[in-house]
Amino acid sequence: MTLSHHPSESLLAAYAAGVLGEGASLIVAAHLTLCPHCRGAVDHLEALGGALLEEMAPLALAEGALDAVLARLDTPAAPSPTRATASRLPPPMGEAALLPAPLRRPLADPSAATLPWRAIAPGIRQIALLPRTAGGGNAHLLKIAPKTALPRHGHHGQEYTLVLAGAFQDRSERFARGDVAEVEADRVHQPITDGQDCLCLVVTEGPLRYMGMIPRLMQPFTGF
Repeated sequence: MTLSHHPSESLLAAYAAGVLGEGASLIVAAHLTLCPHCRGAVDHLEALGGALLEEMAPLALAEGALDAVLARLDTPAAPSPTRATASRLPPPMGEAALLPAPLRRPLADPSAATLPWRAIAPGIRQIALLPRTAGGGNAHLLKIAPKTALPRHGHHGQEYTLVLAGAFQDRSERFARGDVAEVEADRVHQPITDGQDCLCLVVTEGPLRYMGMIPRLMQPFTGF
């Protein structure tokens, strides 16, 4: 599989440094399962970060720091949906087989042959993966019917999309399986799907700014 659109260098660097939000981390983690090139880039960035840490002068520990760390060792760590391996998941079936492991983990039934889609507009169904945060961000799986134009919209914050099946056109660019689209907050666009169902992961840092009256009225019910 040859990919045309990869996450930006700044996005990969932030992921390697562990400073990305949960939604954006989910985009990158899922993309890495499909892209050996970006996996190698993240491995390199993590190794570089480790080398830089080794060169830093040591700092004196605050009083009680060691006791605090030892106490944390006794607390089980919560599993990370973006860094976990696929070995702990049951074998996927049906539609779930199209999802990388980081996207199956948040589902109620990661191995379900049919995913729990909810219709939010004609030709558009969704599954909420991450709830909206205090800053407005969230993550959804979308399944969009062929030749469907999404409502024209802008953004309150960055928008990231990872294609998992099918393809869509955004202006002069085409995005297919494994491709990542990064859209700036000030850009207004209207993606249109190709001739087959398009399955994608969409992460938004804030609510969308719809240009039409009907999408604005429906916004409280769609989660975008």
